[in-house]
Amino acid sequence: MLTETQGQVLVRLVRQQIEERLNLPQSDPVSEEDLVDPAFQEHRGVFVTLHKRQALRGCIGSLAGAESILAGIKRHALNAAFHDHRFQPVIVAEQKDLHIEVSVLSEPQDVVYVDGDDLAEKLRPEIDGLILRASGGVGATFLPQVWKQLPDPNAFLSHLCSKAGLAPTAWKTDRLEVQTYQVQYFEEPR
Repeated sequence: MLTETQGQVLVRLVRQQIEERLNLPQSDPVSEEDLVDPAFQEHRGVFVTLHKRQALRGCIGSLAGAESILAGIKRHALNAAFHDHRFQPVIVAEQKDLHIEVSVLSEPQDVVYVDGDDLAEKLRPEIDGLILRASGGVGATFLPQVWKQLPDPNAFLSHLCSKAGLAPTAWKTDRLEVQTYQVQYFEEPR
């Protein structure tokens, strides 16, 4: 478990990575001493999410801890800002309007369910992030924060299926691989 102080270091690091890429002065640089924290060497899945005026502006991450938290945050900060295929790269004029969020994931756990209704009942809104995978290899995830926009489990599952390129009702009709995870969530002060 990371502390709030450690989480804020990661959030500041995301902004620093973006500012460096844009050749801007560092607004609140992270020191080398901050980054040697042993907790940042743990291998965990991480996501970096950017919002601009409360609208999604980029979100990239990894579900598995293939690299350290520190390495993942650095890489995904740049990917969320400059390589999310849904958006144009962040430009200098808008960087000050970005709101940064960092999610550090727990290890995903398989969900055993009988049918769609059983699956919907097993979800814990605002606690569980969800990974869906179909037999053809397609899949998608929603972080637990998405529950704020989609509080109904049926709508949450339907939108996640659509995100994966599946029929919105696939969670009711298909046999999907489903995993849940939780996050430690940190954001810039508003």
